[in-house]
This record gives sequence, structure tokens and C-alpha cells, in this order.
Amino acid sequence: MLLEMSPDRLESLYDTHALGLFRYARSILREDEAARDVLQEVFVKLARSGLPEVENEKAWLYRIAHNAAIDQLRRQAKRSKGRCPAEETGHPHELFGVDRKELSRHLEEAVACLPVEQQSVVRLKLWQELTFEEISTVQGLPLNTAASRYRYAIEKLRTLLHPIYEELK
Repeated sequence: MLLEMSPDRLESLYDTHALGLFRYARSILREDEAARDVLQEVFVKLARSGLPEVENEKAWLYRIAHNAAIDQLRRQAKRSKGRCPAEETGHPHELFGVDRKELSRHLEEAVACLPVEQQSVVRLKLWQELTFEEISTVQGLPLNTAASRYRYAIEKLRTLLHPIYEELK
């Protein structure tokens, strides 16, 4: 059953969740404009269709944003097949300093090397601070699957970022 969406309710949902949804979409798509498109898609859908009766509206909104961002990411991937900077041969760790911006950039590159399913779990868990239960709702998958995707992602990130750790020791 859908709950009718009054302009005041839509505005309230926007004020409460828009920034987090934008940041989440931006973390997946890595472009402000693409993230704005996702945010618009979420709230246009909400305005047109209303809000279903859900147990956790935050998780439901993140799921809509997640699906829209992943769809857009897949379309982008079809258009351009690129290399993963964090997996290039050579010594990428030589590029790292203790500069926080550099570390952040390389962390983002490493996260971008993960499979899309693992990327989104990491971003929801670390950047949006969602619980595994909320992540499973957002992504429509079992709780154990969300947790295992996170575990596999963290293992891969450790491998990709190990040279940085060694360099900074």
C-alpha cells in the first residue's frame, strides 16, 4: 500500500535524507552531476508514486538511490572499459605520502576496483554508517550476504592498500 505524498511530507523527507543520499550516490558514481541525477530520480519517483508502507524509510530511500546509481554505473561501464588504477603494475605506493587528500584519493581508487556489489556495501557501511540490517534492506539481499560482501571487500582493500601501509610504517 502506498502512502500519498503531500508536498510538506516530500519536503520533510528531502530535508532529512537528501544530503546523505547525494553523498552515497556521489561515492558510487564519483561525479556530482550524476549524483544529482540520482537524487532527482529518487524524489521524482517518490513524488509520483508515493511512499510505500515500509519499516525503515531511510533504508527504502537508500535502496532506491542505490538501484538508480548502480544502473547508471553499469551504463557508464558499458561506454568505457577502463583500467583499475590501484591494480596497475609498478609501484603505486611510491605515489603516496602522508597527505590525507592523497590517501583519500587512493582509497577511493581502491574501492572503485572492487566489484560493484562490494563497493556499495563498503560505502553504505563506512561512509553512510548503515547497519548490516539496513544494508540488506537497501540492497534487497540476506543479512549474511551483506556481511560477507563487506568482509570480502575489506580483505581486497587490505591487499590493494598494503603497500601504502608498509610505506607509512
